[in-house]
Amino acid sequence: MSGEPRGERLQIMPTKEELTAVDTWRFGRCMPSRAAAVRELLRRGLSAEGFAVSDGNTKSGDYGVIADETQKAPRGGNGAAANSDNNGRG
Repeated sequence: MSGEPRGERLQIMPTKEELTAVDTWRFGRCMPSRAAAVRELLRRGLSAEGFAVSDGNTKSGDYGVIADETQKAPRGGNGAAANSDNNGRG
């Protein structure tokens, strides 16, 4: 545990099947809580898609569908712009 306070709350409402899957995964890895399991799954999912942990300086406006001259590229090259497999989604 990092010891840093959590800054924001993210509420989700999983289906019964999703919750069962999270709990099964959690108990199989001796995770201390559902929240810890969800954070780890989120981290792994983002990593698998090529997203690094945020540096805290990237703004949501840095990720746009249509780029113009004033729009800056995401810092570090990681993120939506680096994720070329999401064409046609969304």
